[in-house]
Amino acid sequence: MSAQARPQVAVTVRMFTRRLSSTRRGARLARVLAVRQLDAWGYGGEPLSDIAASIVAELAANAATHGRVPGRDFEVGLVLAGGTLRIEVADTRTESGPPTGTGSAPDPGPASETGRGLLLVAALATRWGVADRQGPGKTVWAEIDITDGGT
Repeated sequence: MSAQARPQVAVTVRMFTRRLSSTRRGARLARVLAVRQLDAWGYGGEPLSDIAASIVAELAANAATHGRVPGRDFEVGLVLAGGTLRIEVADTRTESGPPTGTGSAPDPGPASETGRGLLLVAALATRWGVADRQGPGKTVWAEIDITDGGT
């Protein structure tokens, strides 16, 4: 250990989690709550808020539409720490989901009328991926580096 001690840098971690009904209304509410939370954290009206709102809207709509299990909710979470905003949307459906590779979205093809939501997420997020969650289901996450276009 060196004779000079490194100063400790305080890191503030801000977290927000909410369970919502797996309906279109729940998906819309997820977006509204995410924007309100970012506003409370001091990011209201900034590009980060707009980018995060679009990502939350897409992931929540997917959870309510494709990840829906009757009688079960989906969960939206925001974690702001160390210059990164992490958005997580978890649902309880285990048998289907987006591709498990991170960072690339499937190409729906020019004739498809659906399947473009993850292309938007991939374009807006710095990184994104899919992970198993504790209990049944999966978590789709996206991260935005705040210093690289989030603000």
